[in-house]
Amino acid sequence: MGGSTISDQHPVEFYFDFISPFGFLASLRVDDLAAKYGRETTWTSMLLGVSVMKVMGLKAIPKTPLKGPYMRLDAQRYCRRHGIRFGRQLTDPPANPLAAGRTFHWLTEHDPMRAKPVAKAILAAYWLEGRAIGELDTLLDLAAGQGVDRAALAEAHASGAASALLNAGVEASLAKGVFGSPYFIVDGEPFFGLEKMELLEEWLREGGW
Repeated sequence: MGGSTISDQHPVEFYFDFISPFGFLASLRVDDLAAKYGRETTWTSMLLGVSVMKVMGLKAIPKTPLKGPYMRLDAQRYCRRHGIRFGRQLTDPPANPLAAGRTFHWLTEHDPMRAKPVAKAILAAYWLEGRAIGELDTLLDLAAGQGVDRAALAEAHASGAASALLNAGVEASLAKGVFGSPYFIVDGEPFFGLEKMELLEEWLREGGW
């Protein structure tokens, strides 16, 4: 008897780009939010450079007139409200997210218990410490710090195996309609944007509508 348990409910699907400030900010909350309502989470990294620039044919948001400056202001305001201090400037050129995405997707396939901890370590290193996550050695060090076999991960990058898994993951996210970071899917229902987390919580609390 009783209600559903965490094992028989659909997980909250969380999509993010490592170089998205709003994806990072959502990553700090999404697991606790899902657990509050008896849900697990699945994390998937995507690429804004593919969804926004190639598929949608739009400029990168930081380079978009009017919207770019507003989004920086919005991120800074959120950080002030929640006591978060970035270790890099939002006006700095973004890192290349490919190596981070390849690392995460390879771990999701081959060492899934460590995939999320490594993703969190990469996000924190980039956004809170200002580290160069576009450099493979940085990522290998971060992954090794979470218990990942450094040599195996390096070989996955060198062989192209990690790249193929990222490409497949990005294509799968596009097939689900994912276009931004953060993006959530729960019970088949999509929610885009950090500000939609309140609506996402209402959906989880009410069981949808």
